[in-house]
Amino acid sequence: MIIEERMADYIASLESEMPEYLSVLEKHALENEVPIIRKDSQALLRFLIELTRPSAILEIGAAIGFSAAFMSEYMPEGCKLTTIEKVEMRLVEARKNLAEIRRAQDVTLIEDDALNALKRLREEGRRFDFIFMDAAKAQYMNFLENALPMLKVGGVLVTDNVLQEGSIIDSKFAIERRDRTIHMRMRDYLFEIKHDSKLTTSIVAVGDGMALTFKKQD
Repeated sequence: MIIEERMADYIASLESEMPEYLSVLEKHALENEVPIIRKDSQALLRFLIELTRPSAILEIGAAIGFSAAFMSEYMPEGCKLTTIEKVEMRLVEARKNLAEIRRAQDVTLIEDDALNALKRLREEGRRFDFIFMDAAKAQYMNFLENALPMLKVGGVLVTDNVLQEGSIIDSKFAIERRDRTIHMRMRDYLFEIKHDSKLTTSIVAVGDGMALTFKKQD
Protein backbone atom coordinates (compact mmCIF):
# COMPACT_ATOMS: atom_id res chain seq x y z
CA MET A 1 0.00 0.00 0.00
CA ILE A 2 1.59 3.28 -1.12
CA ILE A 3 -0.60 5.54 1.01
CA GLU A 4 -1.68 4.88 4.60
CA GLU A 5 -4.34 2.14 4.67
CA ARG A 6 -6.87 4.07 6.77
CA MET A 7 -6.75 6.96 4.33
CA ALA A 8 -7.24 4.60 1.37
CA ASP A 9 -10.22 3.02 3.11
CA TYR A 10 -11.76 6.43 3.82
CA ILE A 11 -11.38 7.57 0.20
CA ALA A 12 -12.87 4.28 -1.02
CA SER A 13 -15.84 4.76 1.31
CA LEU A 14 -16.77 7.92 -0.60
CA GLU A 15 -17.17 6.10 -3.91
CA SER A 16 -20.63 5.47 -5.32
CA GLU A 17 -21.75 1.89 -5.82
CA MET A 18 -20.75 0.08 -8.99
CA PRO A 19 -23.33 -1.85 -11.00
CA GLU A 20 -24.14 -5.06 -9.15
CA TYR A 21 -22.49 -7.36 -11.67
CA LEU A 22 -19.19 -5.48 -11.27
CA SER A 23 -19.40 -5.74 -7.49
CA VAL A 24 -20.01 -9.48 -7.75
CA LEU A 25 -17.07 -9.86 -10.13
CA GLU A 26 -14.81 -7.79 -7.88
CA LYS A 27 -15.78 -9.88 -4.83
CA HIS A 28 -15.09 -13.10 -6.73
CA ALA A 29 -11.66 -11.83 -7.80
CA LEU A 30 -10.69 -10.78 -4.28
CA GLU A 31 -11.87 -14.05 -2.74
CA ASN A 32 -9.81 -16.01 -5.25
CA GLU A 33 -6.74 -13.74 -5.00
CA VAL A 34 -6.99 -12.63 -8.63
CA PRO A 35 -5.16 -9.28 -8.96
CA ILE A 36 -7.53 -6.54 -10.13
CA ILE A 37 -7.40 -2.76 -10.05
CA ARG A 38 -7.86 -1.35 -6.57
CA LYS A 39 -10.66 0.97 -5.48
CA ASP A 40 -8.66 4.19 -5.77
CA SER A 41 -7.31 3.09 -9.15
CA GLN A 42 -10.85 2.35 -10.29
CA ALA A 43 -11.94 5.86 -9.37
CA LEU A 44 -9.06 7.46 -11.28
CA LEU A 45 -9.63 5.24 -14.31
CA ARG A 46 -13.31 6.11 -14.39
CA PHE A 47 -12.51 9.82 -14.07
CA LEU A 48 -10.05 9.70 -16.97
CA ILE A 49 -12.43 7.80 -19.25
CA GLU A 50 -15.32 10.14 -18.54
CA LEU A 51 -13.02 13.15 -18.97
CA THR A 52 -11.39 12.10 -22.25
CA ARG A 53 -14.43 10.35 -23.78
CA PRO A 54 -12.39 7.99 -25.98
CA SER A 55 -13.72 6.36 -29.12
CA ALA A 56 -11.35 3.37 -28.98
CA ILE A 57 -9.76 1.81 -25.87
CA LEU A 58 -6.97 -0.76 -25.78
CA GLU A 59 -6.28 -2.77 -22.65
CA ILE A 60 -3.07 -4.77 -22.34
CA GLY A 61 -3.76 -7.49 -19.78
CA ALA A 62 -7.38 -8.55 -19.31
CA ALA A 63 -6.93 -11.16 -16.53
CA ILE A 64 -10.51 -12.27 -15.78
CA GLY A 65 -12.03 -9.24 -17.50
CA PHE A 66 -12.83 -7.03 -14.50
CA SER A 67 -11.07 -3.87 -15.64
CA ALA A 68 -12.41 -4.22 -19.20
CA ALA A 69 -15.92 -4.67 -17.81
CA PHE A 70 -15.36 -1.68 -15.51
CA MET A 71 -14.14 0.59 -18.31
CA SER A 72 -16.93 -0.48 -20.64
CA GLU A 73 -19.47 0.67 -18.08
CA TYR A 74 -18.18 4.25 -18.20
CA MET A 75 -16.93 4.64 -21.79
CA PRO A 76 -19.14 6.77 -24.07
CA GLU A 77 -21.66 5.33 -26.48
CA GLY A 78 -20.01 4.25 -29.71
CA CYS A 79 -16.67 3.54 -28.02
CA LYS A 80 -15.08 0.16 -28.70
CA LEU A 81 -12.74 -1.63 -26.29
CA THR A 82 -10.12 -4.20 -27.26
CA THR A 83 -8.46 -6.24 -24.51
CA ILE A 84 -5.63 -8.80 -24.65
CA GLU A 85 -4.96 -11.86 -22.51
CA LYS A 86 -2.92 -15.03 -23.04
CA VAL A 87 -3.15 -17.05 -19.80
CA GLU A 88 -5.68 -19.81 -20.38
CA MET A 89 -6.63 -20.03 -16.70
CA ARG A 90 -7.65 -16.36 -16.85
CA LEU A 91 -9.18 -16.62 -20.31
CA VAL A 92 -11.69 -19.23 -19.17
CA GLU A 93 -13.20 -16.65 -16.81
CA ALA A 94 -12.63 -13.64 -19.05
CA ARG A 95 -14.62 -15.18 -21.91
CA LYS A 96 -17.56 -15.84 -19.61
CA ASN A 97 -17.41 -12.54 -17.74
CA LEU A 98 -17.09 -10.33 -20.81
CA ALA A 99 -19.89 -12.16 -22.62
CA GLU A 100 -22.27 -11.22 -19.81
CA ILE A 101 -21.54 -7.49 -19.42
CA ARG A 102 -24.00 -4.79 -20.45
CA ARG A 103 -21.94 -3.70 -23.48
CA ALA A 104 -20.54 -7.04 -24.55
CA GLN A 105 -21.01 -6.14 -28.21
CA ASP A 106 -18.53 -3.28 -27.82
CA VAL A 107 -15.73 -5.38 -26.25
CA THR A 108 -13.31 -7.62 -28.18
CA LEU A 109 -11.11 -10.13 -26.35
CA ILE A 110 -7.89 -11.05 -28.17
CA GLU A 111 -6.52 -14.38 -26.95
CA ASP A 112 -2.80 -14.10 -27.62
CA ASP A 113 0.53 -13.09 -26.20
CA ALA A 114 0.38 -9.33 -25.64
CA LEU A 115 3.46 -8.53 -27.70
CA ASN A 116 2.26 -10.61 -30.65
CA ALA A 117 -1.18 -9.02 -30.46
CA LEU A 118 0.23 -5.50 -30.27
CA LYS A 119 2.45 -6.07 -33.30
CA ARG A 120 -0.51 -7.41 -35.27
CA LEU A 121 -2.77 -4.51 -34.27
CA ARG A 122 -0.03 -2.08 -35.26
CA GLU A 123 0.43 -3.76 -38.65
CA GLU A 124 -3.33 -3.50 -39.18
CA GLY A 125 -3.11 0.25 -38.66
CA ARG A 126 -5.29 0.27 -35.57
CA ARG A 127 -5.45 3.50 -33.58
CA PHE A 128 -6.60 4.15 -30.03
CA ASP A 129 -7.14 7.26 -27.96
CA PHE A 130 -6.96 5.52 -24.57
CA ILE A 131 -4.62 2.67 -23.59
CA PHE A 132 -4.59 0.90 -20.22
CA MET A 133 -1.48 -1.19 -19.57
CA ASP A 134 -1.67 -3.76 -16.79
CA ALA A 135 0.21 -6.89 -17.86
CA ALA A 136 3.68 -8.40 -17.37
CA LYS A 137 5.67 -5.62 -15.72
CA ALA A 138 9.02 -6.75 -17.10
CA GLN A 139 7.63 -6.28 -20.63
CA TYR A 140 6.36 -2.71 -20.24
CA MET A 141 9.15 -1.25 -22.38
CA ASN A 142 8.44 -3.75 -25.17
CA PHE A 143 4.72 -3.05 -24.94
CA LEU A 144 5.39 0.69 -25.09
CA GLU A 145 7.41 0.39 -28.29
CA ASN A 146 4.42 -1.12 -30.06
CA ALA A 147 1.54 0.56 -28.25
CA LEU A 148 2.73 4.18 -28.40
CA PRO A 149 2.62 4.43 -32.22
CA MET A 150 -1.03 3.31 -32.06
CA LEU A 151 -1.95 5.99 -29.53
CA LYS A 152 -3.46 9.03 -31.23
CA VAL A 153 -2.02 12.48 -30.59
CA GLY A 154 -4.02 13.84 -27.67
CA GLY A 155 -4.55 10.31 -26.36
CA VAL A 156 -3.82 8.97 -22.90
CA LEU A 157 -1.78 5.97 -21.77
CA VAL A 158 -2.44 4.75 -18.22
CA THR A 159 0.14 2.33 -16.80
CA ASP A 160 -0.74 0.46 -13.62
CA ASN A 161 1.42 -0.94 -10.80
CA VAL A 162 4.47 1.19 -11.51
CA LEU A 163 5.63 1.79 -7.92
CA GLN A 164 5.83 -1.89 -6.96
CA GLU A 165 4.44 -1.48 -3.44
CA GLY A 166 6.95 1.33 -2.87
CA SER A 167 10.02 -0.79 -3.59
CA ILE A 168 10.72 1.19 -6.78
CA ILE A 169 12.67 3.71 -4.66
CA ASP A 170 14.97 1.04 -3.21
CA SER A 171 18.43 0.18 -4.48
CA LYS A 172 18.48 -2.90 -6.68
CA PHE A 173 20.74 -4.48 -4.03
CA ALA A 174 17.88 -4.21 -1.52
CA ILE A 175 15.60 -6.13 -3.89
CA GLU A 176 15.47 -9.91 -3.86
CA ARG A 177 17.56 -11.27 -6.72
CA ARG A 178 14.54 -12.86 -8.43
CA ASP A 179 12.80 -9.46 -8.57
CA ARG A 180 15.73 -7.32 -9.71
CA THR A 181 15.03 -7.59 -13.44
CA ILE A 182 11.48 -6.31 -13.04
CA HIS A 183 12.69 -3.59 -10.68
CA MET A 184 15.33 -2.30 -13.10
CA ARG A 185 13.06 -2.54 -16.14
CA MET A 186 10.31 -0.60 -14.38
CA ARG A 187 12.77 2.13 -13.50
CA ASP A 188 13.85 2.25 -17.15
CA TYR A 189 10.22 2.42 -18.23
CA LEU A 190 9.40 5.32 -15.90
CA PHE A 191 12.51 7.21 -16.99
CA GLU A 192 11.54 6.72 -20.64
CA ILE A 193 7.97 7.99 -20.36
CA LYS A 194 9.08 10.93 -18.18
CA HIS A 195 11.84 12.06 -20.56
CA ASP A 196 10.32 11.46 -24.00
CA SER A 197 9.75 14.95 -25.44
CA LYS A 198 6.63 13.74 -27.26
CA LEU A 199 4.96 12.83 -23.97
CA THR A 200 3.87 14.44 -20.73
CA THR A 201 3.69 12.00 -17.81
CA SER A 202 2.55 12.30 -14.21
CA ILE A 203 3.23 9.46 -11.77
CA VAL A 204 0.68 9.29 -8.97
CA ALA A 205 0.64 7.23 -5.78
CA VAL A 206 -2.76 5.68 -6.42
CA GLY A 207 -3.24 1.95 -5.89
CA ASP A 208 0.20 0.49 -6.55
CA GLY A 209 1.17 3.58 -8.51
CA MET A 210 -0.19 4.74 -11.86
CA ALA A 211 1.62 6.62 -14.63
CA LEU A 212 -0.64 8.94 -16.62
CA THR A 213 0.87 9.76 -20.00
CA PHE A 214 -0.44 12.29 -22.52
CA LYS A 215 0.79 12.03 -26.09
CA LYS A 216 1.61 15.50 -27.44
CA GLN A 217 2.91 14.53 -30.87
CA ASP A 218 3.85 11.57 -33.05
